[in-house]
Amino acid sequence: KIMDAADYEVSQAVKFGADVVTILGVAEDASIKAAVEEAHKHGKELLVDMIAVQDLEKRAKELDEMGADYIAVHTGYDLQAEGQSPLDSLRTVKSVISNSKVAVAGGIKPDTIKSVAVEQPDLIIVGGGIANADDPKAAAKQCRDIIDGNA
Repeated sequence: KIMDAADYEVSQAVKFGADVVTILGVAEDASIKAAVEEAHKHGKELLVDMIAVQDLEKRAKELDEMGADYIAVHTGYDLQAEGQSPLDSLRTVKSVISNSKVAVAGGIKPDTIKSVAVEQPDLIIVGGGIANADDPKAAAKQCRDIIDGNA
């Protein structure tokens, strides 16, 4: 996740095969604009991770105007431990943007993904819900089946 020296970091990610590169939403506007420009120069996409963004609605509007391809709401592990989920944040971001796509991450597992999928984000990111599963391959398949409407 990029925070600074964005054009260089994006160029390196693209050089090594990335199709989508992530920058933090709390990064400076200049960094985000440079990242958008560099990603688009190479025909790639930029995802802005909103973890730790305090004013979600305001920042989502700004990022949408800056040309971010994805705005990703992300509930980190510490907030998940307090019982928070990304669903309210997802709804908030979807309601205020008009150009960017919406991604969602944080606490999503096979037994919770359906509640996320019904909100119709453009991208669902499942990390620990697969990586920490007893059978990661089965967990990934279960998530994919739910997203595809086959479960």
